[in-house]
Amino acid sequence: MRHCSVQVRGLLTRDELDRYNGLMEVGSYLEDQSRHDLAYTIQKEVDLLILPAIKRLKEKSRDRDRATADYLKSLRDGEDDGESSEE
Repeated sequence: MRHCSVQVRGLLTRDELDRYNGLMEVGSYLEDQSRHDLAYTIQKEVDLLILPAIKRLKEKSRDRDRATADYLKSLRDGEDDGESSEE
């Protein structure tokens, strides 16, 4: 079974995380029993379960990028103001 990243796991809700842990446990058991056909189905369920957390992670990244762009713009604007006051 493939685990999702720590970043994605950190953005799962409590219910999603409980379900994720349960599915991973079942998937590991099925792999131990050489039931890879059924473990594949469980992995597909895990993949669907983590999609909302992946979207939250992407949105968080976009917010951080916007904040960085705003900060850099404010620095540029400050430099422009500083140059015009020196003249």
